[in-house]
Amino acid sequence: MSKKTIKKKNAPPKPAIRLSQCMIVKNEEKNIEKALGWAKNVAYEQIVVDTGSTDRTVEIAKMMGAKVYHFEWINDFAAAKNYAIEQAEGNWIAFLDADEYLSPEDTNELMDLLRKIHATPQVRDKCNALLAPIAQINDQGKPFSIGAQIRFFRNLPDIRYNGIIHERLRLDNENILGVHDISIIHTGYMKSVYNETDKADRNIDMLRAELEKKPEDLNLKAYLADALYVKAKTDGLDEIVRREAEEEAAALYAEVASSDGGVLKVLQKAAHMKTIENSLTTGKPVLECEKLCRNALALFPDDMDFECYLAQVLNRKKDFRAAWDILTRCEEKLISKSFEITTSHVAVNPRILFAEFVNAAQGMGDTVNTIKYATMILAEDKTIVDILRPYVATLILSGASEDEVIGLLSKLYDFNDPNDVIFVARSAKDGGAIELARKLAGMAGKLVGYGEN
Repeated sequence: MSKKTIKKKNAPPKPAIRLSQCMIVKNEEKNIEKALGWAKNVAYEQIVVDTGSTDRTVEIAKMMGAKVYHFEWINDFAAAKNYAIEQAEGNWIAFLDADEYLSPEDTNELMDLLRKIHATPQVRDKCNALLAPIAQINDQGKPFSIGAQIRFFRNLPDIRYNGIIHERLRLDNENILGVHDISIIHTGYMKSVYNETDKADRNIDMLRAELEKKPEDLNLKAYLADALYVKAKTDGLDEIVRREAEEEAAALYAEVASSDGGVLKVLQKAAHMKTIENSLTTGKPVLECEKLCRNALALFPDDMDFECYLAQVLNRKKDFRAAWDILTRCEEKLISKSFEITTSHVAVNPRILFAEFVNAAQGMGDTVNTIKYATMILAEDKTIVDILRPYVATLILSGASEDEVIGLLSKLYDFNDPNDVIFVARSAKDGGAIELARKLAGMAGKLVGYGEN
């Protein structure tokens, strides 16, 4: 028996799940260690395809044990990603960007799920990809939006990316498993990150070039609207340039939202959401806002995001009971997790829902629920003046004394901290609770040494 045969015979069996982590990168030295770190202990291999870095990205990736390949950039994200997949030897692919990662808990959850899929023939034969939530993280490390994308899929020859930008996988929708319990964390749209890069301008240029070839492509228009929206949020941007980007983005979102078809569902939903947000923030007539919400719900029935928007509009119309009924249904979905993975706002930030509960309850004169939902919000973020103000006003109107109000507020605020005392005093004054504001101002004065002999 040859040595080669002996070695092969004694070689350990390959694991049932061989996860190939793949990514394409350029100048990601700030992110690459974390990008590789989450999968370091579970991946069968880690493949990094560099498209022209001039920093230490490649050096760090090699130091961490990744297989590094080089791909000449040809303004085609799909081509670069498909090249990375072609290098993979695993039976599953994890294709996250350098500014994305999983928590340790979700990493273990992913591997457990893949093993369960492999061990269950009726699932294994029908599941080629996972649709998982992806959370956008702000500069405070908190999620501000959540969507759903396919970043985990089988290494099969016919599963490849299409599109030079905002590339998508070719997949049969019937073979996709939606999962709620594994969330991808995405930091790439944090303001501080975007201000250090030219991603927005790069994407805008590529999308405009594609639109010259395909001027009627609504998907490209939706992606361009997103890129312009991001650019408008960049610090230090000239005000005229900012306004032009916002106006062009709003027009493109409205065009996509009003289309009868020819656009990906996830992009159409995003366009409806941005169009409704624009109408609410720019003070459009309430009936126009309501029509936009109901049009969106006709396309996306029972969608919790659009239901919450409609409740907000109904509160503005002073139709508080109708708003309350909608909000109650949303809360039931939130508690039971019986909502679509594509729910992008309410699921990640329930305070949006609770704030409308406060408005509806206050409008109906429901003291108990005004206090209940205001407390829930303030317990998470005590700096929200628009919630603290009605909270204090409701307590005073319900007959609570100043001392009783201070006693309740002491569960949320530190009344030995003059900053907290002054903050509550200002909110009380703005809400019309003048005597409470005076009492708190006196407390603040004593804390900082004023008013003493």
